[in-house]
Amino acid sequence: MAILIDKYTRVLVQGITGRDGSFHTRQMLDYGTSVVAGVTPGKKGQSLEGVPVFNTVQEAVHETGANCSIIFVPPRFAADAVLEAADARVPLIICITEGVPVQDMIPVYDYVRKQGCRLIGPNCPGLISPGAAKVGIMPGHIHTPGRIGVISRSGTLTYELVYQLTRAGLGQSSCVGIGGDPIIGTKFIDLLELFEADSDTDAVVLLGEIGGNDEETAAEYIAKNMKKPVVSFISGRTAPPGKRMGHAGAIISGSSGTAEAKIEALNAAGVPVGETPPQVVELLMERLKA
Repeated sequence: MAILIDKYTRVLVQGITGRDGSFHTRQMLDYGTSVVAGVTPGKKGQSLEGVPVFNTVQEAVHETGANCSIIFVPPRFAADAVLEAADARVPLIICITEGVPVQDMIPVYDYVRKQGCRLIGPNCPGLISPGAAKVGIMPGHIHTPGRIGVISRSGTLTYELVYQLTRAGLGQSSCVGIGGDPIIGTKFIDLLELFEADSDTDAVVLLGEIGGNDEETAAEYIAKNMKKPVVSFISGRTAPPGKRMGHAGAIISGSSGTAEAKIEALNAAGVPVGETPPQVVELLMERLKA
């Protein structure tokens, strides 16, 4: 079992004929993901590797039964692309696009939830259920099927941690990159709940970073609701206050959002925090043996 996506997920790609959309569509197909449709306005009738292209998401869903959309469009069009997918009631929407204006995302966040859909991202690497499907840009070959859930605000940090897990013989049930922007569709606690309910996940790794208070909120949730072991890593320990480090949401404001505050909150919730990805794996193995 996996969370959110599996071998039965039917994926449509918004922006399939663009450079990034076409490249990653091929990568997803090579991994075995069921990509059933693409959408690029004005290019209906074309195809990519046998995947038919439609003018609208509504059309694509009606013709193919797609139940998951991944968005590869420029930042100024990304919010509208999410809204179009939500209008078509696509249950799961993944927005890879980086640089989406925060003011564009404010109404999108509420509208997606009103439509009963789930949004992952924006500015995220997507998600993967190893051996079943990947919907995103992560390198599939470093993942291996197993029983460890991974949730991360970072893309490349996720890959490093997954590589270390795989090397240690710890496969993954699902790995989800939630994105590093100030406003994202799905947060840590949303996925912690899903992993806690997943009978094929034994433990969870939570990869956070400076900025915001999502990790502190997750710590409160873990203390009250999680029976499965959780270990963590927080990036940005040496970041100076007031300076953005990588993601748009990774900025410390005064005493809020510091690595120290997040680590303290997680430790108080019984979540050990590693100083390096290899140490995170060691902590995880200790918790699994306990």
